[in-house]
Amino acid sequence: MVDRVATYIYANDPISHAGVTAQLRMRPEIRIVDGADVDAAEVALVVTSMVDDEALRVLRGLQRGTSPRSVLIVDAIDDAALVGAAEAGVCGLLRRPDATPEAMVRAIVSVASGAGEMPADLVARLLTQLGRLQRHVLIPRGFTFSGLTERETDVFRMVADGMDTAEIARALSYSERTVKNIVHGVTTRLQLRNRSHAVAYVVREGLI
Repeated sequence: MVDRVATYIYANDPISHAGVTAQLRMRPEIRIVDGADVDAAEVALVVTSMVDDEALRVLRGLQRGTSPRSVLIVDAIDDAALVGAAEAGVCGLLRRPDATPEAMVRAIVSVASGAGEMPADLVARLLTQLGRLQRHVLIPRGFTFSGLTERETDVFRMVADGMDTAEIARALSYSERTVKNIVHGVTTRLQLRNRSHAVAYVVREGLI
């Protein structure tokens, strides 16, 4: 017997909610959960006409604790909304005209497994926008998508490798004070407790 994916459905109008729920309730791959059990859901299906402030609030609200991974169904989406949806944690995206029961089930199952689901043209648009953000916003300010500067990344890679402050300073031709300032700066900016916490965080989050 196939394990059914626990799925929470949110829609910004009752007709859409009823329609999507009716389409998915009888599918053997899906188990619908209500709002009271949203924390137990593996996937949240968010249906909205546009990616407005309310939709982003809902998507961001799902990103807490053992939060469900989100699939967005939307009428139309421009480049700014696409980046906003990605920032809000969307793992799958379907345009409403393409959201057949089969397509919704495929997206839910894919996202629940840790993969993603998005039309190829939207992937291309998202990559273009992220490239533009990197070139025109982050790089001029000395940052990358990790949120760390190049020298912060270099220092924390060495810290994670077990090197002490003096060894890092020699390897990078920095003073020990500079290395300590870099570590302190990242720890403060990311609101981490200490050096060990900072290393654990950057490794866990894939920042180095």
